Amino acid sequence: MNSNMLQILVLIGVAVFLILRLRSVLGTREGFEKKPMPLDAPERDVSPRRDFEVIEGGPDNDIIDHVPDGSDSAKALAAMKMAEPGFNVSEFLSGSRGAYEWILMAFENGDLSEVQNFLSEELYEAFDEVISQRAEQGLTVEAEFIGVRETSLVEAAFDRDTSEGEITVRFVAELVFAVRNAEGEIVDGDSTEIKRQRDAWTFARIMGSDDPNWRLVATGE
Repeated sequence: MNSNMLQILVLIGVAVFLILRLRSVLGTREGFEKKPMPLDAPERDVSPRRDFEVIEGGPDNDIIDHVPDGSDSAKALAAMKMAEPGFNVSEFLSGSRGAYEWILMAFENGDLSEVQNFLSEELYEAFDEVISQRAEQGLTVEAEFIGVRETSLVEAAFDRDTSEGEITVRFVAELVFAVRNAEGEIVDGDSTEIKRQRDAWTFARIMGSDDPNWRLVATGE
């Protein structure tokens, strides 16, 4: 056998060996086969199928932490947030505590000049009248604010026509309070006793307006 024939036999043997190796790795294709997917075809979504509907959003904890979910007050607060996306209920309540102390002490001390812009016209006139009556009767008030012990949102309302929001807050505060007559005698309260006081104040504001200040529009117990 010449050398050329031997080389051909060797090459045939190598080819048969490679074919057998490929069959063992790739397997054989029999029967129906899908056509190869074109290179420019969109990729098939192989992510797991979801059998549930994804619900965007959910309860607003900034609202339902203070009023029941689905209540009229919750709906009013949600409408306020739609009218003014930056509005935050928790921040409002925190600010109302400071406003309560500031306005209350201005009233007790008989000087409303610094808080007039934070009172409705009707409420300012009512407070001012009480202060004038005290002065006419020779009464003076001694008051020391100890602190707010409780703050809770009672009710909220929103007028879609005017965009005015109203929020009623209940405060439980402690203070030392005494009223003295012209002779210096205590006619109401006690200068040494801490008194617990409960108030329900209603604040109002046009949501989305340039004026960031809420105004006190009503008081009660």
